[in-house]
Amino acid sequence: MEALGIDVGGSGVKAAPVELATGKRVSKRKRIATPQPSTPAAVYQVLDQLIDHFDWHGPIGCAFPSVVCNGIVLTAANIDDSWIGRDVESELEARFGEEVTVLNDADAAGIAENLFGAAKELTGTVLLLTLGTGIGSALFTDGVLVPNTEFGHLEFQGHEAERYAAARVVNKEQLTERDWALRLNEYLAYVERILTPDHIILGGGISKNFDRYADLLDTNASIRPARFRNRAGIIGAALATGAVA
Repeated sequence: MEALGIDVGGSGVKAAPVELATGKRVSKRKRIATPQPSTPAAVYQVLDQLIDHFDWHGPIGCAFPSVVCNGIVLTAANIDDSWIGRDVESELEARFGEEVTVLNDADAAGIAENLFGAAKELTGTVLLLTLGTGIGSALFTDGVLVPNTEFGHLEFQGHEAERYAAARVVNKEQLTERDWALRLNEYLAYVERILTPDHIILGGGISKNFDRYADLLDTNASIRPARFRNRAGIIGAALATGAVA
């Protein structure tokens, strides 16, 4: 069985069908630039294009850069504030006539890594952090997701943590990779004091360079790079539909 995974981001909206039994994409992903401003009406038109591109009929999972509770978007990170308060899940089901699951984008990435990626078969408390424009988080205890954790928005060093240690600060503040890794290590130590995770998974595009800064990270938890990197949102969104594989 397959489901369509859609990952809505601040710069691009990506989608691909995913085989639920394996977590593998069954065709090349399609990416369309996120419209600016990224209002619901504009983004819904992009979703229409993606559904048409794949001629899709079946379950749909949609990952959003937002806190999502019962299909309702409660925050807006890197998308227009007019999303807040909308029952996106119900609106998309009415629009497409298919079962739709809407969830936080980092939670979607965590689901992918937990079922088929770097966290597969790990026990205890597992924390996934996606490092990019911001810091997304997904927390699992013995494989059970605690949704919408948003640890990138913890206050740290007088700022939201993601303003201090997200991957984007490397270019924004012209940091060396070493300087950024030391900042990340400070943040990881802070999160460890709060959560005491057994394992930490680092995702996002920068995870492909993990070997270059891994030695600078000193954590009590085991630490490893994510497997799916920027593919995780699509895969996890599809898996979150709960469709039978």
